[in-house]
Amino acid sequence: MARLRPFRFAVFAEGVRSREALLDTARRAEDGGFATFLIRDHFIAEPFGHQLAPLTALATVAAVTRRLRIGSLVFANDYRHPVVLAKEAATLDVLSGGRFELGLGAGFSRAEYEQAGIAFDPPHVRAERLEEALHVVKGLFSDAPLTLAGQHYSVSSLNSFPKPLQRPHPPILVGAASSRMLSIAARQADIIGLQTVATTRGVLAQDPKVRSASAVSEKIEQVRQAAGERFEEIELNTVASVVMTAHRQEAAEQFARDRGWGDIAADEVLTMPSVFIGTVDHIVDEMRGRRERYGISYYVFFDQLMKTVAPLVIRLAGE
Repeated sequence: MARLRPFRFAVFAEGVRSREALLDTARRAEDGGFATFLIRDHFIAEPFGHQLAPLTALATVAAVTRRLRIGSLVFANDYRHPVVLAKEAATLDVLSGGRFELGLGAGFSRAEYEQAGIAFDPPHVRAERLEEALHVVKGLFSDAPLTLAGQHYSVSSLNSFPKPLQRPHPPILVGAASSRMLSIAARQADIIGLQTVATTRGVLAQDPKVRSASAVSEKIEQVRQAAGERFEEIELNTVASVVMTAHRQEAAEQFARDRGWGDIAADEVLTMPSVFIGTVDHIVDEMRGRRERYGISYYVFFDQLMKTVAPLVIRLAGE
């Protein structure tokens, strides 16, 4: 049987719009036992609401905390050249005392690309560019100068400064849903963010099929096959939804209605690996059971759920 990783929990600071909110959320996260503070990377309000610039915000969080790790979920690869991102990431790792986690994705929002004047290439091109960018970033994190002549990036004898404190590099998370992206993540990532939404058409969609137990099992098996022997070194991560209630069936039905899922059965919602509905004791047991079944140990909660999930973090963090 594969070893079980300790539970880690992250706060997804999606509702932060001001300095005061940023500092308050970060301090509450650290005091509450959360492992990581995460921020999105977007230019426009749709569909998540406006977000602070992640690099600057994460540096601010690092300055007012001591233990809390900081990270992105996720930087869109096409928004920054990987040489620029590598320098920023290494600097954040140094200034945070080695607390940075680099999350990277291929980018998905067609509207955002178009409004920013960035070419929205087909999915396979964005994915190939992401994998090449990962080679660039990792190469620049190493001690030797990097020379790379790729299809999308070219670097010549570049020795980037500073080098990150975490060696050989800060943990790299790749957000993935498609088979292509899962394979890239399996080869390159330390952490794989299993997506709970569909983004294949350039827009975000709440598709219950993506969250289903069978779909998640299939994705993890794809990762296992692509990763080979390194699978045991990969940490599995997902954004989790939590509803505290003693009335699980009714809450599951409402959960489906709120997302426009039509007549999907409550029992199907209750078995979704990223959805937890029940009392604290029930959810604690369910998280332990799903960790054994799926290997997922790193859960991300939206900032508005911090108070709700606090008992779970107290009971399970580090277990």
